[in-house]
Amino acid sequence: MKSKRNRNMELLFEVSAFRHFPRAWTHWLGQDTANHAEHTFRTAFIALMIARLEGRGDVGKIVTMALLHDLPESRCTDVDHIQRQYVTRNEDLATKDMFEGTVLAKEAEALLAEYHERKSIESQIVKDADLLDADIEFREVITSGRTLHAKHIGRRRTQVKVKMFTKTAKRLFEEIHKADPNDWHLLSQRNRFNGGDWKVSK
Repeated sequence: MKSKRNRNMELLFEVSAFRHFPRAWTHWLGQDTANHAEHTFRTAFIALMIARLEGRGDVGKIVTMALLHDLPESRCTDVDHIQRQYVTRNEDLATKDMFEGTVLAKEAEALLAEYHERKSIESQIVKDADLLDADIEFREVITSGRTLHAKHIGRRRTQVKVKMFTKTAKRLFEEIHKADPNDWHLLSQRNRFNGGDWKVSK
């Protein structure tokens, strides 16, 4: 007897499996980088920050859109800057099949369609956040002592930053590439160096 499908549960487990999905660039970067679930989480947080700094957009809609923005790639895969020149993906079909029969179907399809149109401020903020997540990743790679050709960052400045929609995102781009990813803990007001047993008395 064929069991009745529970599409809401299926979706939750498909989302859970997203953490096993590597980003496409790992095959040329040759480094350990964030998986798709980690990318999605950070993109949502960056989008929230851009929205607050810009003082524009529906924040709830922005965060929801950010959580959804790459999920169809669970089915139609991620492609990097080389691969996308050779393949055609059917993200609309992936979206339909992924959410069909779930409580999120109508909302997810509408938000993803809006995201890809890039006309609303919410969709523009989420796309800016999506792009900036890569720059945070690249900055982490560089400051950890691993190699990433300076030419790649230069191209992102001249060919990616200029395509960002918000002034905030363009400013964050420059701040990211000047930042030390370790400042959050080394400069913290409370750590063993300045507030614990390693503190040196003056």
